[in-house]
Amino acid sequence: MVKLNKIYTRTGDDGSTGLVDGSRVSKDDMRVRAYGDVDELNSVIGIVRLHLQNQNLDATLSRIQNDLFDLGADLATPLPKPGDADSEYALRIVGAQPTRLETELDALNADLEPLTSFVLPGGSPPAAYLHQARTVCRRAERVTVALSKDVAVNPHALTYLNRLSDFLFVASRWCNNQGAMDVKWVPGANR
Repeated sequence: MVKLNKIYTRTGDDGSTGLVDGSRVSKDDMRVRAYGDVDELNSVIGIVRLHLQNQNLDATLSRIQNDLFDLGADLATPLPKPGDADSEYALRIVGAQPTRLETELDALNADLEPLTSFVLPGGSPPAAYLHQARTVCRRAERVTVALSKDVAVNPHALTYLNRLSDFLFVASRWCNNQGAMDVKWVPGANR
């Protein structure tokens, strides 16, 4: 249970922030960038949900928002050194979470015609915001991959981000009247 009585602590005034394990890092540390991008992604999904009329997709995105808090907590908690036990406070993404995304992605994709061109962001407001969420998700994934080159990162976290960006793309097409309102890229159209 999280309990916050005071929002400001002044401990970050020097440009550092605390991780779940109590260690402190610079606010521009790659780990902080990774979970910061996940936080931004969560905010964009909140905007998507304001524009949805489909209760099932809204419920899925609500669950995803909770998963993203789990993911942020995972990224904010360094993995233990080999042979050490994980922190009692560690919240980790587990393999079932990206697997569930695959199932939900496949269900949405079953309603779509195959792509014949790349799709431009747009069509309907929820689709456009889902594309924005997808691009923020890809950035979070890139930063997390960069982080994983320096420190150990939960591999399920990386899989989750990769699968989520695919889900967001398919969901954007689904919100465009199952792809009928997709805005297709026309290569070289303005030459």
